[in-house]
Amino acid sequence: MSTTAPLVRDSRTMLRRNLLHARRYPSMTLQVALIPVFLLLLFVYVFGSALGAGIGHGGDRTAYLAYVVPGILLMTAGTGTVPTAVAVCTDMAEGVVARFRTMAISRPSILVGHVVGSVIQTVINLVLVTAVALAIGFRPDASPVEWLAAGGLLGLFVFALTWLSVGLGLVSRTPEGASNAPLPFSFLLPFVSSTFVPVDSMPSWIRWFAEYQPFTTVIETLRGLLTGTGIGHNGWMAVAWSVGIAALGFVWSLRLFDRDVH
Repeated sequence: MSTTAPLVRDSRTMLRRNLLHARRYPSMTLQVALIPVFLLLLFVYVFGSALGAGIGHGGDRTAYLAYVVPGILLMTAGTGTVPTAVAVCTDMAEGVVARFRTMAISRPSILVGHVVGSVIQTVINLVLVTAVALAIGFRPDASPVEWLAAGGLLGLFVFALTWLSVGLGLVSRTPEGASNAPLPFSFLLPFVSSTFVPVDSMPSWIRWFAEYQPFTTVIETLRGLLTGTGIGHNGWMAVAWSVGIAALGFVWSLRLFDRDVH
């Protein structure tokens, strides 16, 4: 109790600090939310008819919308890593963490505040993207239990990516570098996945990677939960990837943080 109570108290303080920063400087948070919305509208209304016909939906934009929404939600989770990496790197580069070291606060609470604040902001962005998808015609075929499972999986994956982005922020030398470090999670991996087209349509040399990488397994699980299609082996693989990434990001971030503050 003597160790846990200060950590919880100080983490709440750091969380309030990070949420206040997000409220005072909303441009990056707004940009992170608007990019997935833009991609959703672009791929549905510009490419949706052609892509839908190519994957067997007969050019039906509504059917393609149902296909693409789970992947766009994962892209929203990926783009949410950028503000986290930048915020952590900024705190380290500007000496904020060094000043915190002179105070009687729990050191891990600095990172915990960043993680919880980022998860909250990303969840808000996910709700926004889901609302836009529903407004333009997305009609899920999911029971309350399936909605709960989809939300839990999304939350777990967001949590995992956030801890990984904290580590990327700690190893970056400048905030500009930190903004580029999460690009594999915000753009590269989502595009080389089943976000926009099935992996079966890809060349054989990239198909294996696309099928088993974490974004595809989570997307296919969400797609199955929200649209009533099969999940197969993707369910347990999505959970395994999420837990593994979270554990890796957590341990890596704490080791980098302890190294930098000593």
